[in-house]
Amino acid sequence: QVKLVESGGGSVQAGGSVRLSCAASQLDIEYYSMGWFRQAPGRAREGVVCINTSGRSTYYVDSVKGRFTISRDNAKNTVYLNMNNLRTEDTAIYYCAKSVFSYSRSAGQYDYWGQGTQVTVSS
Repeated sequence: QVKLVESGGGSVQAGGSVRLSCAASQLDIEYYSMGWFRQAPGRAREGVVCINTSGRSTYYVDSVKGRFTISRDNAKNTVYLNMNNLRTEDTAIYYCAKSVFSYSRSAGQYDYWGQGTQVTVSS
């Protein structure tokens, strides 16, 4: 059974950094676009960033550009999200997801999702 497991969430003060990991099992992520999404309380899920199969193409939502960096290690079947200069508005549950395509920006094209990891940024 395909499984995506996020880790690395926690509580941090504004301006701090967190690194999230997403480990995939029963799946070779090298063939698929991977993405990070987030959902804050009372808000709709939001696409944060995605990365294509090679890692050469990425897309970041404007609010995280210059602060967040996605990367992937296909050999380890793992995707990472480095989050720097965190703001209180980054507080959310962060989800890792696998696309059905080699590069996808639309959440509707992601078919497997992790259980999420909470990131809380305090002022």
